[in-house]
Order: sequence, then C-alpha cells, then structure tokens
Amino acid sequence: MMPTAQASPGAPVRLDTRHLPNAIRLCPQVISGGLPEGDEAFAELAELGVRTIVSVDGARPDVAAAERHGLRYVHLPHGYDGISQQRARELAKAVATLPGPIYIHCHHGKHRSPAAAVVACVETGLLAQQNALGVLSLAGTSPNYRGLYRAAESAQRIDPAELDALLVEFHSIVELPPMADAMVAIDQTTERLKQIAAAGWKPPAAHPDLDPAHEALLLREHFTELARQPDCQARSEAFRAGVAANETAAGKLETALREGQSPAVYDEAFQQTQRVCVDCHRKFRDVPRD
Repeated sequence: MMPTAQASPGAPVRLDTRHLPNAIRLCPQVISGGLPEGDEAFAELAELGVRTIVSVDGARPDVAAAERHGLRYVHLPHGYDGISQQRARELAKAVATLPGPIYIHCHHGKHRSPAAAVVACVETGLLAQQNALGVLSLAGTSPNYRGLYRAAESAQRIDPAELDALLVEFHSIVELPPMADAMVAIDQTTERLKQIAAAGWKPPAAHPDLDPAHEALLLREHFTELARQPDCQARSEAFRAGVAANETAAGKLETALREGQSPAVYDEAFQQTQRVCVDCHRKFRDVPRD
C-alpha cells in the first residue's frame, strides 16, 4: 500500500486501504486504524507487513481470524476518557518488544487508537512529541475527547532502561466483566452530571474542571459501548431497547449543551436517561437470582 500523500521521513501519513478504516502510518513500526472485520481486512494487514495487532477497544478481538493470516492479537483496552499511566507503559512495551509492524486499532480508528498509538510511539521515541497532535488531527479525533488529547499532549519519551525493566504479560483477549464495568462508568458519569445539573448546568464550584457537554458525551459513549458488548447483545429485546433509548437521550443532552439550548431541554434529556435506568434496574437488576 502506498501513502496517499507525500511526507517527510517520520511524518505520519494516511494509507490508502480497502478494508481498514482510517489507517494512518505513524512510523515504519506502527499503524493506527479501525477494526479489521473479515478475512479481507486481516489479509490486507498481512499485505502491509503487519505482524502484531493491538486492540484498545473493549470488544472481544477476532483472534482466530488473525491467526489464519499469521498475525498475533494483543488486547490492551482503554476508554474515551484517557489512557492511564500503566496502560500507556504497556502500550509502549508492546510497540518496543512485539514483532512489528504493529497495527493498533479501536472500533472506528478515529479516537482511541490514534491516541494510543501516539502515546506508545512518543514514549518509545518513534514519534516526536511535536507531531503528536498532528496525528489526532489527521485521524479526525474529536477535540471533545479531552482525556485522549491530554494523554497525547503529556506523553514523553521513557528511559529505555525503565522500559526494559517493565514486565508485561500480553494476552490476546482480556476477560473483562463488561456489564459491571459499564454500569460503574455510567453511574460515575451520571453522578457528575447530577452535580452539574444542580449547579444550573454549569461546572459546580466543587469541581470547576467538569465540562457539561463533555460529560454528556462520555455518558453517550458508555451506552454506545455497552450496546456493542456480547453480554448486552445476548440480553432481551427490552433490555437492548433501554440501552438504545439512553444512548439517544444522552446524545440529545450533549447536542443541547453544545448548542446552548435551554435548561429545560437539558433537564428533560437527562431525566429521560434517569427514567430508563430506574425502569431497567427494576426489571433486570433488582430481581432475585433464580
């Protein structure tokens, strides 16, 4: 595959790919992009010379498809709200030690994977810090994901000796309790939005760093991710409908906040998410086990 545009050595470039969404080569060792789906996508990765795939998405990687094309999968998921220092070190270790080139992906390849690739490449010295935000811009990473931008902006080269000493056990699939994790994240974001609502839909005095629209965006993304989880997809139609309804309501809240609509609109959208949650808990969570 040839880049669609010329660039100086070391500068990130977009790749012209058929089956890999939003593929960007940050450096000879690392490509960022979206979810490879189907044998054609894994074959294209092999054509690009990729040997290891790192998923930062919460969904279960298709390890069998990767193995059919001689590719190794490593699962290092993180959220939209940023990248922890531990996860950043693990990403850097993966890039520094696993067979490359390495393809780092999330679902769409626009937000989490470019941020993860930037952090890994900067920390291993494969990408200059001054090029970090350019990668996010090239990938189309929304500036609303401030935690991802913060991770990219704060990434620094790691002492190679420190990276050598870091012990990481890589797994092709990380068995997460997705439903429990999702509910905790939803509860935490909801509590922050309650504080914002109580402050008249402005950052509360106790937490002036909270951004109302950003918190609404995170709430929407929590429901989007929850809907994609196998645990959710295996549940009843009524449960899935509740998740979809809350994703829509949270999206309306985010849009209203970004457009500067009235507090009454904010209240109604937020209260809708609360009504759906209460009803869902009553039907599915607060019932005795068989």
